[in-house]
Amino acid sequence: MFDTDFDPGVGTGEVIPSGLDEMEPGPVLAALLSSIDVSTVSGYDQIVVLRAHRRMVSHYQAHTYTDMVSVTDSLSEVHDDPRNATESAAAEIRAALNLTRRAADIELSFAMDLRQRLPQVSDMLSSGVIDVRRAKTIDDGTCHLPISAARNVVERIAEIAPQMTAGELGAHIRKLCIEADTEEAKKRYEHAVTDRKIIAEPTVDGTANLIGLDLPPDMVAAVTKRINKIARSLRGNHESRTMDQLRADVYLDLLGGSRHKTRSKGVIHMTADLDTLVGLTDHAGELNGYGPVIADIARQVADEQPDAELRYTITDTETGEPIHAGTTRRRPSASQRRKVETRDSICVFPGCRMPAADCDLDHGTTYAEGGPTVPGNLAPLCRNDHRIKHNGWNLKRLAIGGYQWTSPLGHTYTTRRAPP
Repeated sequence: MFDTDFDPGVGTGEVIPSGLDEMEPGPVLAALLSSIDVSTVSGYDQIVVLRAHRRMVSHYQAHTYTDMVSVTDSLSEVHDDPRNATESAAAEIRAALNLTRRAADIELSFAMDLRQRLPQVSDMLSSGVIDVRRAKTIDDGTCHLPISAARNVVERIAEIAPQMTAGELGAHIRKLCIEADTEEAKKRYEHAVTDRKIIAEPTVDGTANLIGLDLPPDMVAAVTKRINKIARSLRGNHESRTMDQLRADVYLDLLGGSRHKTRSKGVIHMTADLDTLVGLTDHAGELNGYGPVIADIARQVADEQPDAELRYTITDTETGEPIHAGTTRRRPSASQRRKVETRDSICVFPGCRMPAADCDLDHGTTYAEGGPTVPGNLAPLCRNDHRIKHNGWNLKRLAIGGYQWTSPLGHTYTTRRAPP
């Protein structure tokens, strides 16, 4: 019901070399790109050129980090102490590239990680299949793991990383890290939550930030849902504040003692496999709107939620497919919304992670055109992506699960459920 006819003929112009979109970065691709005037090619081909340039950027960034390590190797021949060699290399890089001391230290540390801990990530960056943001996401997400475990995580995400945003990739890596060593993950969580704290800090604009660090994720999810519910209830024809401003004001009002009443409490959507819920395994759960959580938190959320509606999805341990869904305390007023949110827990636009509970339900075939209000014709889209969908983008539900988007320039992008 989501499919409509689409004409990819957007703009005309010079023809780019055949196979440019699949060409590996290197001297040949660089030469071809240098001969293309992007203003003279079609809109469709402009995206192909954009992706090719991005692959070249990643390729050169990988070489830049290799160069940094080479500087360290050269200075190791001058200094007997490896620490002195590293400090000297950072100073050399700092001066050569006009970096701050901190920036030079961070960049050199990342370069050393690529060579010593994560050579596969270095290869992926050099081949242009990932950019430096995703490379750093992998590095940051695995920095606490032993080298063998970190490399195992990289091996598991290597195929899907090119299709993920940095946010999606980070969430998936957190889940894999939890499962790589469940006992260690539990200890890290318990240690971190004992150090929970609130920080108040002034800003250069004369305002202040109030930040909670290392808080229990289930409580953060519940509180966030409550703030969002209250903020939405305050929106009206005469309300001039943005949603961000409303959420900030509700946050302060609640902490300051003001009371807001809404018709419904927060909603928490948690996904976990059956073996984890009954205590046979310790696989990571998924708290919608937050991300992966350790097994103890998943079981705790399933057992105790006195102040929030809990929507749960139980998955098959082997396949990851949903086998049961339900709601604690009370049923939502719209069972169809619950079915859609169980099937698609987040906005279905590529890279968006807005929880479905905070999204619009979009009719694939519009209601005005006779489209029925049934789960098969509904998909969650955040307000921004809902507008995008009605601004020239075509959406098609795939028989194998997930969705295929076609842009006004004729490119297709596929979104699927998060890996089980």
